Amino acid sequence: MPIIDLQRRMRQLGEIRIGHVVPTGRTDRNGKPGVRPAKLNQFRFTSPSREILAEVAALYGGEVKPWTPANGGPGEFEVYSTTNRLPVLIPPADAVSQWYELWAGSKCQRRCDGVTEHKADRPCLCDPENRQCKITTRVNVMLRDVPALGQWLLISKGYYAAVTLPPAAELLAQAGGYVAGWLGMEEKLIQTDDGPARFMVPTLDVEITPAALMAGQMTGAQAVTAGPERVAITGGRPDYAALAAVATTSDAVAELYRQAVAAGHMDKALADALTARGEALKPSATPKATPAPAPTPAEVVHDVEIVEDDDVDAVWFQIMNAAGQLGLTTAQVEERFAQQNGGLHPATASADRLRAFLTSLKAGRS
Repeated sequence: MPIIDLQRRMRQLGEIRIGHVVPTGRTDRNGKPGVRPAKLNQFRFTSPSREILAEVAALYGGEVKPWTPANGGPGEFEVYSTTNRLPVLIPPADAVSQWYELWAGSKCQRRCDGVTEHKADRPCLCDPENRQCKITTRVNVMLRDVPALGQWLLISKGYYAAVTLPPAAELLAQAGGYVAGWLGMEEKLIQTDDGPARFMVPTLDVEITPAALMAGQMTGAQAVTAGPERVAITGGRPDYAALAAVATTSDAVAELYRQAVAAGHMDKALADALTARGEALKPSATPKATPAPAPTPAEVVHDVEIVEDDDVDAVWFQIMNAAGQLGLTTAQVEERFAQQNGGLHPATASADRLRAFLTSLKAGRS
């Protein structure tokens, strides 16, 4: 597989959490101390990297401490911050994903879209009126001010996050690039049979009006509110759209276009974004004494191959087919994938990461 195929998506740096577990004061049937989930009023960060969390703590408060996941996973680090609002960059694709999921400890037993259970490629097993599976919403963002190359994952199993975040993500996808915004949390109060219940809900706010977004008056890259020092780097490659957003001439955008083509980074979305930015920067009329401007992005490319993203579900089915021939269970496949990808779960991985794992699986290297 070409190396460039492994660089299209940023790695996961860690998780942003709106809850934690606390002791119940009792023991379970095995004599282990009992715990229960509890909400937080400020964000909590976990990551395998102490160094990255030190940067997070410097920006958002808190102290880096060792942390052991309750599910028995490898040891990491955590920071209880002092903020409930974070400046972020929201990606143009895969910002929010949703599944119905059933977990047993650290193992996902089912992953369903409401019709098909994708772990075993079979019809959904749940009663729609009384589901065993829980709605699981995943949000991917970049922390704008943290000097680290990658995305952060927030997972919510709440109803309100499930119904409010996906429409926001669909609207943001219209931008065609990273959108500057804010990840926040707000408290909800509902009345249940057992009395009032309070819980935290993640929120996404943006620095662009919906009217401007839908009218195409601003691309997602142009919503980046600082200069080049905040330009996103995607998995080791420049975010050309963000660089174009801070460019001041069409010549500079044309040069970015040439660089993207030469490096093999070009795709249709990037071509469209750079072309639009280059056209926007072209002067309406060129004075006679001024040399002819450099070609716009649309004029310098003749043989770019546009490759559409693979379907992650299709790649996952290929992985499970190959795993079956090796006698591996779904749980074993997920564990091996996580070991090869820094703890990343297959459900949040890109098609490129899944393809790389499939290649190593077929080669007997997993």
